Amino acid sequence: MALISIDRQRDQLIAEIQGLNKLWSLKSRLEIPLAHVRGATHDPGIARGRKGIRVGGTNLPGVITAGRFLHHGERLFWDVKNPDKAVVIELADAETYDRLVIEVDDPRATVALIEQSIDRE
Repeated sequence: MALISIDRQRDQLIAEIQGLNKLWSLKSRLEIPLAHVRGATHDPGIARGRKGIRVGGTNLPGVITAGRFLHHGERLFWDVKNPDKAVVIELADAETYDRLVIEVDDPRATVALIEQSIDRE
């Protein structure tokens, strides 16, 4: 799971990876400029589909998907145990990832926070 926040002073979306997921995903924190965030959706179905080729991290089907993956030319970062809490964050012009697929505690509130933050830009 990750905690999503917005750093308004630096205009960045921050994803803090929690607990042992730091180990499984090989990341503890992602910082994405808000100018590169196109939007966010609550999408439990994406976590049930194909993940792509694991580049770094962990994929134990039905248990956890965490780390970097390539899927149809897209660079994805995953951190999901519970598909029902998966949020997809679409990125543009990002150097590292095209999409983040992250489990959060409250998907609706997270999507609203991101959408509100990028609408202000």
